[in-house]
Amino acid sequence: MSDNVLRLSDITMQFGGVVAVDNLSLEVNEGQIVALIGPNGAGKTTAFNCITGVYEPTNGQVSFYDKVIVSNYPHGKMKKLYKGSNADKYVHEKILNPTPDKITRKGIARTFQNIRLWKSMTVFENVLTAKHLHAKQNIFTSTFRISHAEERRMREETALLLEEQDLLRFRDELATSLPYGLQRRLEIARALATSPKLLLLDEPAAGMNPQETQELGEFIVQIREKYGVTILMIEHHMDLVMQFSDQIYVIDFGELISHGTPAVVQADQRVIDAYLGVVEEDA
Repeated sequence: MSDNVLRLSDITMQFGGVVAVDNLSLEVNEGQIVALIGPNGAGKTTAFNCITGVYEPTNGQVSFYDKVIVSNYPHGKMKKLYKGSNADKYVHEKILNPTPDKITRKGIARTFQNIRLWKSMTVFENVLTAKHLHAKQNIFTSTFRISHAEERRMREETALLLEEQDLLRFRDELATSLPYGLQRRLEIARALATSPKLLLLDEPAAGMNPQETQELGEFIVQIREKYGVTILMIEHHMDLVMQFSDQIYVIDFGELISHGTPAVVQADQRVIDAYLGVVEEDA
């Protein structure tokens, strides 16, 4: 097995006549922290949605540990509407049965730009519910109450995970009663409860001040080290991206415009133009 965890090949997502992601290819290797950045509306979250089964891409492939998990090509009405490239490249390998729960079971977990905790549940219950994703109990064991050992194991693992994230002291509080930064940390802990190999973070530092952002970056590195998880994140806080990322992909209007180390990307004029706008010279 190679060290490649995630590969997007020619991913295009078109809604009617609007191309949100255009022929995007990227790779995330084992143990890396990779950032996907770009201006608002560049297509970053749409790309995440194609990876996690929220959307079926119009064209292209998603591979996880060198196994194709999503593959599609323009067909039906979209065949005439399609504006992207490589329309005929994947016609012989259509794989379109991903749903978010199936993708999560494969080992890909994610957080969201807008925090999505279960509002009526406690901190402990939010993480415990995620633990049940890999539960071995079924209707028989549940009916005859012979799954106590597994339930006890999951509760112990939940408590340990909360303790490691310094959240155990809040275990009986409603998740939404926590301060914003702790809610972010809880959402990441809930994602970790599914035992992912790849963790997708969608703007984890949104709404945080500089000190909280720095602490979050250090927390993300700790997660990688402690849980051996590979991380792909969308982020607008450039201090966090430049300090903690191994590789950066930059997209604008759905297209990849730059890729490389933080130093390479930071010096790329195309990236500067995308974020700051192109200054026209006087005639």
